[in-house]
Amino acid sequence: MRKRAGRTQVWLAQRCNISQTKLSNIETGRVTPGLVDVELILGALDAPPELLAEVTALARLANTEWQGKRASWRRGLEKRQAELAGLEGEASALRYFLPAMVTGLLATPEYIRASLSNSPVGTTKTVARKLERQAVLYESTKHFTFLLTEQAVRWAVVPPVAMAVQMDRLASISHLPNVRIGVIPTGTVVGRGPMNTFTVYDQRLATVETFTGRIVFQDARDIAEHLEVFRMYERHALFGDEVRALLGRWAADCRA
Repeated sequence: MRKRAGRTQVWLAQRCNISQTKLSNIETGRVTPGLVDVELILGALDAPPELLAEVTALARLANTEWQGKRASWRRGLEKRQAELAGLEGEASALRYFLPAMVTGLLATPEYIRASLSNSPVGTTKTVARKLERQAVLYESTKHFTFLLTEQAVRWAVVPPVAMAVQMDRLASISHLPNVRIGVIPTGTVVGRGPMNTFTVYDQRLATVETFTGRIVFQDARDIAEHLEVFRMYERHALFGDEVRALLGRWAADCRA
């Protein structure tokens, strides 16, 4: 389209406020354009609306990755833990929305083992890797926000006494200065239902969990939308002393 319009790379790069190197890499397929890139380039070239819609859809697909659980099982679940550790190591602001269960970063060993009980492959190494990953919570340069629903906190993954210990751990971790743990109690009026577990790493990547795998979003608009949803839920959550009081009551219920 650029060549048909008789435009140079320099002209188009300046119109789109991107570097000529990036534009060249997009044209030669070395770099996958994001949605904003597509809109800027096709807008500058006066592309028809139907072409803009088609290429925008392709760009969104190109920036979305599916990772199936069966592939993780074949490779070994501990390798997935190494990948997660890498993501956590690179990010400085990490946000976790947990509507169904407690994440491994916050879980006790017994809870982790129980949560992996449906795996068809050995989990001993995976449990060890999950526990090793928890050390990242103590890195003061990183900031974590965990949002859980009451169901996620109270879902009986392990017997009642072990659930009480798990709740105690949540309360304990909430005292870390770089960790915020919020809980949305059942009965809180929230207009949008908690569809999926998801994690946002800084503003560059979001992952969404399903029963059969996970979706990885790298497009800026998908990430921005997940951040917007996260902030909406965050406004309805209890934090600090309020959430610790709730956790204490629920733990007492389990022990009773």
